[in-house]
Amino acid sequence: MKSKVIIVMPAYNAATTLEKTFRDIPQGFADEIILVDDSSRDDTVKIGTTLGLSVFAHNGNRGYGANQKTCYDEALRRGAEIVIMIHPDYQYDSSLAPLLAGIIENGVCDIVLGSRVRTRKECLDSGMPTYKYLSNRFLTILENLVTGQNLSEWHTGYRAYSRKVLETIPYHRNSNDFVFDSQFLIQAAYFGFRIGDLPVPCRYMSEASSINLKRSIVYGIGTIKTIFLFILQEFHLKTFELFECQAEKIVLGSPRWLASYGFKAKAEE
Repeated sequence: MKSKVIIVMPAYNAATTLEKTFRDIPQGFADEIILVDDSSRDDTVKIGTTLGLSVFAHNGNRGYGANQKTCYDEALRRGAEIVIMIHPDYQYDSSLAPLLAGIIENGVCDIVLGSRVRTRKECLDSGMPTYKYLSNRFLTILENLVTGQNLSEWHTGYRAYSRKVLETIPYHRNSNDFVFDSQFLIQAAYFGFRIGDLPVPCRYMSEASSINLKRSIVYGIGTIKTIFLFILQEFHLKTFELFECQAEKIVLGSPRWLASYGFKAKAEE
């Protein structure tokens, strides 16, 4: 039996790109498409309603992370078994959504990321600013090293999650800002979920959302801070609510950071 798939779109001033993003999604693939508008100043809500999406509008601008929290709450409430986040700014190729869902459906991964970084040339030719590319590479290498993953990119906004992931990760404790994304994946690595990625074309254009240099720096610092918290938690030096399972507390043995590099874990006393 096919899993119930719900696509969520965290939106802010996406009136010029929302319909194009929607039209690229294969017809009949998703059981429902939810759009959460974070108090846009344009016609995003009107267009979403016209397209037949399930539209939820925040009364005020709460932030990108807060938008995702509403997206996932509503998707879970409506019985989603696979949730795919697609930004409605037409930056990612939404026609590939069934491929992301299929990897989860077939039990290969719990999380699938749409990666913009197959090669450096393709990434830069898509229009990604050089400083964003370099910071993306630096943070991705660091995150892979610390968590034992081997992802080509940690910072994509194109993501598919199984229901179990969203029911386990305490995402309401995460930031309401952009660092929500980094926190979520680092939490997923901590809880041992299987994370995979799939190369997807990317478009950078004036209409596509993109944070400026100042906010990128804040995002980078927040990501490094979360990595540091992960290390402290893994080595049992300190505990954080960020890594406390929603359903139950997960008790770990010795740090998987070491185990992933071949060091044997010590048995619990």
